[in-house]
Amino acid sequence: MTRALENNKAVQMIRAAEKGGYGFPGIVTYNIETIVATVRAAEAKRAPVQILLFPWAITYSDGLLVKAAAAAARSASVPIAVHLDHAQDEDIIKKAANIPDGFDSIMIDMSHFDKEENLAKTSKWVQYCHDRGIATEAEPGRMEGGEDGVQDTGPLEGMLTTPEEALRFVATWYRFPRARLDFDRLDGIRKATKAHVQLVLHGTNDFPGYIMSDCVKHGMTRCNVNDLTIYKYNEYISENAGKVSLTTLMEEGTKLIQECVEYQMDVMGATGKA
Repeated sequence: MTRALENNKAVQMIRAAEKGGYGFPGIVTYNIETIVATVRAAEAKRAPVQILLFPWAITYSDGLLVKAAAAAARSASVPIAVHLDHAQDEDIIKKAANIPDGFDSIMIDMSHFDKEENLAKTSKWVQYCHDRGIATEAEPGRMEGGEDGVQDTGPLEGMLTTPEEALRFVATWYRFPRARLDFDRLDGIRKATKAHVQLVLHGTNDFPGYIMSDCVKHGMTRCNVNDLTIYKYNEYISENAGKVSLTTLMEEGTKLIQECVEYQMDVMGATGKA
């Protein structure tokens, strides 16, 4: 780890989770309600958490949503970091890395290129971020499908990461390689890379609590959650939009998101770890 990353909040949180044998949520965030709910849940549960934003948050609001998330994280009484997930555009990565007091970590996602180009581009931007004290995450493999605001790799062949390929990616200095829900493969990657990096989990939509707990037992530290924390909010908005005031929608929606975030903190073992 470079000296600039020793005090990085995201790195400290991930390393503490690995050492303590617990996980914590990375909450995919699209609006102010989720930011508020995440902070309230973290303080209520005394749990670490990360606020995850897609590149859309930068282009949509010209960085205002990023600044709101960062301000909320800094003002919290428990560890909260702000992470940019699935940054695939090199101009966006450069812009994100230069937002003052913005992101604690950035995922350099070049998985839409072949493996060699993925490695080369990842290495370049990992160094760029680390020079600015920003931790990094990368994706050595590929899974079919996309996420909101993220390029769909469906037309490309799915590629599962091997332990050997994970070690090649370690050489680029990124901190958190990504792995698929394949426990035997995951155990091999964890064994091969444990002295160098920590693992995070993507693609958890529809995971029941016991599966999330099992992922943590197999070495996952931060577990990203999207639909699992907003499905009740979405149902409430769909049923009540136009029937109650906008402020009521926001307030009640925030409570529902908080409830879901707290549940994920419990099943990942994060409660009481802050």
